[in-house]
Amino acid sequence: MKFTLSWLKDHLDTNASLAEICERLTMIGLEVEAVDDKAALKPFVIAKVVSAVQHPDADKLRVLMVDTGDGKPIQVVCGAPNAREGLVGAFAAPGSYVPGIDVTLSVGKIRGVESHGMMCSERELQLSDEHDGIIDLPADAPVGTPFATYAKLDDPVIEINLTPNRPDATSVYGIARDLAASGLGTLKTQPVAPVAGQGEMPVKVSIADPDLCPGFALRLVKGVTNGASPKWMQQRLIAIGLRPINALVDITNYMTFDRGRPLHVFDAAKVAGNLTVRAAKDGEKVLALDGREYELNASMCVIADDNGVESIAGVMGGEHSGCDEATTDVLIESALWSPLNIARTGRELGIITDARYRFERGVDPEFMVPGIELATQLVLDICGGTPCETEVVGYAGYDAKRISMPVAEVKRLTGLDVAKTESISILDRLGFAPQDEGDAIQVAVPSWRPDVDGKADIVEEVMRIHGVDRIAPAPLPTFGAVNGKMLTPIQIRTRSAKRALAVRGMMEAVTWSFIPEAHAKLFGGGQPALKLANPIAADMSDMRPSLLPGLIAAAQRNADRGMGDVALFEVSGIYDGDGADQQRRVAAGIRRGTAKLDGQGRHWAGSAGAVGVFDAKADAFAALEAAGAPVDKLQVEAGAPDWYHPGRSGTIKLGPKIVLGTFGEFHPRTLEALDASGPLAGFEIYLDAIPEPKAKPTRTKPRLDLSPFQGVKRDFAFVVDLGVEAASIVKAAAGADKKLVTDVRVFDIFEGASVGSGKKSIAIEVAIQPTDRTLTDEDFEALAAKIVANVEKTTGGVLRT
Repeated sequence: MKFTLSWLKDHLDTNASLAEICERLTMIGLEVEAVDDKAALKPFVIAKVVSAVQHPDADKLRVLMVDTGDGKPIQVVCGAPNAREGLVGAFAAPGSYVPGIDVTLSVGKIRGVESHGMMCSERELQLSDEHDGIIDLPADAPVGTPFATYAKLDDPVIEINLTPNRPDATSVYGIARDLAASGLGTLKTQPVAPVAGQGEMPVKVSIADPDLCPGFALRLVKGVTNGASPKWMQQRLIAIGLRPINALVDITNYMTFDRGRPLHVFDAAKVAGNLTVRAAKDGEKVLALDGREYELNASMCVIADDNGVESIAGVMGGEHSGCDEATTDVLIESALWSPLNIARTGRELGIITDARYRFERGVDPEFMVPGIELATQLVLDICGGTPCETEVVGYAGYDAKRISMPVAEVKRLTGLDVAKTESISILDRLGFAPQDEGDAIQVAVPSWRPDVDGKADIVEEVMRIHGVDRIAPAPLPTFGAVNGKMLTPIQIRTRSAKRALAVRGMMEAVTWSFIPEAHAKLFGGGQPALKLANPIAADMSDMRPSLLPGLIAAAQRNADRGMGDVALFEVSGIYDGDGADQQRRVAAGIRRGTAKLDGQGRHWAGSAGAVGVFDAKADAFAALEAAGAPVDKLQVEAGAPDWYHPGRSGTIKLGPKIVLGTFGEFHPRTLEALDASGPLAGFEIYLDAIPEPKAKPTRTKPRLDLSPFQGVKRDFAFVVDLGVEAASIVKAAAGADKKLVTDVRVFDIFEGASVGSGKKSIAIEVAIQPTDRTLTDEDFEALAAKIVANVEKTTGGVLRT
């Protein structure tokens, strides 16, 4: 929200300096983001051309002698067609920065004649687009005076940052009201006088859905002259970044910022019949004032006549009925709209306007009619004309919400000791009409504060006006004992997983929680429950069912910019549905190119190979171990979801039912659908599926399971079919004697003619640990026989000889 200092003082009688006003704004919750004191225009002074002669070597240039007020004429070469003796304009000396052309002036020669500065046009000072000639001021303009002061362009512009709950501060008048309530001046409250109309409104209004439009006011003014708006209005609009268009349009823009009351004007000659406020029809189209055609749907509200849609209600008007210099009869509209509907319509159509900004936050309903009266008076003052009576439809009046605030709440919620009399005074100055009820204060919420809902909001109003800076700083309390665990298990797992993956050379990424519908379906999503009702963009329509689409897209963006070897991870939430119990905490990561743990890219010792399934598996296990999963009990099964390569992926389980994660190289079809290229491998583990560890004893106890007997390792090699998984052999060998067999590892896989066609040899190392006695040769032979028998029974493998 931007406004000028003089504009503020139209509504606030104060002697406070600019610095004091800015400080007070910040203290009452209207944080000042920037102040433009117009320093760029300070170097320009009013100067008079004392002589103008033809340039000796150029037909379109003239050599001027310019008096800047010190009696020492300065030579300037100028090409403006209106440069002449006696002209008074704006002069820029060497060293001045000219904002309109982004140039810092210096002494130079133009066709052999020195020029010591320049006479400026309006475009060069960013006052308008006019550049056909230099600025031509009245002859009595004081030479030597700063041009900005003379032209009243030195008015500082203040920009404040508004929070969404302060629609009352979207107007200069509302900001002045807050400053007056804080004691920094007096609010100039002049009631808006009704403008007498002549005759009934010939154009009638009907509202088809009162929920979309709780009120509508319309007025016709005949015989207007729609030229340029007054200079003072243009300067204020330009100062806040708006381009003056014509008087009628400028009046609506001025009212939007001055009083927070968005209006719209229709050229009455272009409106056919009466106006109807209704829901749009699916597929209905309108050419808006921004020159773009929008396709509407039944959830949107429009203003229509016999020709069709004339305006997207509360968002943007239509080009067909817009006002231009030929407009002689104008319809002024002041209406109330459903904030939720305006916000939804604006987001769906991608339209951001000052009107939408205010309507979606809530405008003052009680100012709907005074707003059209004030706008009518401005039209009459600037454009002339004859007004008809105002047509008001649908508005039922404002029923003030009443809230009772216990006096003690201020101290309880803020720590401030504010006297009841001061609280009542503050609330009265803010327009809450407080009433003393002993231990409580009852207020009536004013119509311009739709954000105030309960007693805590009333306390906040008292606190911010009394002074947030008056809250005394206090140290946090100390405890005599070590605090207990503050983080939840899932928070601890999140931090541990992040740290473990970062140690493995991966970089943390933060990706969108919303992804395109096609990507969501690719990773098991796409359910109606995961679709957004009001997506911020078409390619962000679904809640993500996996972190992997966002990470793959991020890796591809890096690759497109020359960083092909990247390792990224993210620990965040994914969504199986819209319930709280259907959101999961997941850690996921991807590696691309040669981004392996042990190095990447080209190297004198040898280039690293491409990432693969085992890199992803190692990352997954590292994250699980850091998060507290019992990695020694985990099982890996072949196969994973469809987005992985079927022969180069796996699923990590704890027991037969608990799935802790998946890993593998991505399927080429998946990469093609995501418009990504490989090699790419990744993993996804479910932190919320890891079971809680058993409570540890408070005292450390000696381990009694350590065996005093020597452990032994034996090797076995089995010939099996090519389709047999190594994990099944490991499982069968470990199950031969769970008491003696403590570990089984695969150390060799061989395929060749010596083992037969369609066969392979898998060699395993079996760790045997006796616990109660030393094993004899007979014991080892018996155990070996059981291992061979178990493997043969389970996999069909035979011992290789």
